[in-house]
Amino acid sequence: MNDKPLQQIDTGLWLGEGPLVNFHGMPYPTRMIIIRLPDGGLWVWSPIALSEALKSEVEALGPVAHLVSPNPIHYLFLVEWHKAWPEAKLWGPQATIKKCDTLPFEAPLEDTAPESWQGVITQAWFRGSFFMDEIAFVHEPTRTLILADLSENFSEDFLKRHWKSWQRVIAKAVGIVAGKGHAPLEWRLSWLNRKPARQALAKVMSARPDRVIMAHGEWIDTGADAFLRQSFSWLIQDKKEPSIG
Repeated sequence: MNDKPLQQIDTGLWLGEGPLVNFHGMPYPTRMIIIRLPDGGLWVWSPIALSEALKSEVEALGPVAHLVSPNPIHYLFLVEWHKAWPEAKLWGPQATIKKCDTLPFEAPLEDTAPESWQGVITQAWFRGSFFMDEIAFVHEPTRTLILADLSENFSEDFLKRHWKSWQRVIAKAVGIVAGKGHAPLEWRLSWLNRKPARQALAKVMSARPDRVIMAHGEWIDTGADAFLRQSFSWLIQDKKEPSIG
């Protein structure tokens, strides 16, 4: 990471880029979001590796109040962040809590936001998969949707620099590239019950986000509606359930 790891995206909204991590043999970038809540506390989503430079920047923004894991894959750096800010509350879906059973989590995140961020951050629980779920968040003041692995939007440049040729072929074939922005294929295939996920997507879209920031790939500064209809086309076009339109 560079000497100034945080980038302010909007009022009360910061993005931090972390180092690459190995995920099943493929280098994945890491990314975190920080939101300053009305009480001044910081809401930290998917914390990245904690350097001294990052720690100093975070402390300059305010007290860390909440550490949030959106799904059971995004938990790698919770221990070091909780050690640095032991008073911060830990949040995640039940799947994350089960995986990180040595950490003192609050009640599992589901579809209703905790009181601490109600009215500021809307959340929607994507469930119905037999092995994965995720909490999506919309920062209402900036109309920013925050996704972890429900959308992966890798640029061709990133893939050329970091992935092997056969990995790039797979990435394009399954649509986790810029221009498609799908969830990984194994996620999509695991959604045997799509009704809850479709309801979660409807809730997200009803919040009218304009910006989409995902953990992996090129984030979308404006035009969220069109992007979401493309990236979630696998979910929307299923005619077994009513349209979300």
